[in-house]
Amino acid sequence: MDDKQVHAEQGSDALPPDCHPEVATIVDYWRSIHPATGLPGRQHFDPVDVPQLLANIRMLDVLGRPPRFRIRLVGTGVVKTMGEDQTGRWLDEAFPGFERSSAALGLNDVVRTCRLNWRRGNPRLLDGKEFMVIERVYLPFARDGRTVDMILSYVLLGDSKGLMF
Repeated sequence: MDDKQVHAEQGSDALPPDCHPEVATIVDYWRSIHPATGLPGRQHFDPVDVPQLLANIRMLDVLGRPPRFRIRLVGTGVVKTMGEDQTGRWLDEAFPGFERSSAALGLNDVVRTCRLNWRRGNPRLLDGKEFMVIERVYLPFARDGRTVDMILSYVLLGDSKGLMF
């Protein structure tokens, strides 16, 4: 599968029309919680608003400059896919080669641009799962409305036919 990647400003229509409906739903929710100016912070996100999506969410703390990413929260679907609960781990320690991955590029792009980052393609950090398809979106959060200090990652995996689960 060819990789597709999109960088989009809040409020834009940059997500591809063929993105998974769950991805569109979490992005629509993220857009709906934006304050009048700036980015939403974690304080704006209420899990009660999106219970059907929680299994595939991972919340990442953004610490330092250059940024380093620590897993704050992992949904049950992500735990099942990964085979372990990675809460509290640094991405660069949990995934060998993370620094050179499209995931690292996407996360750093989110921090730099304060924009969402979407990708569909083969997973590059899941050893032995190259036959699968991943669709994910990274959504920036900033307690002060400006400096990205948390990223919501929404991840779906599928088989070679593109079926998401």
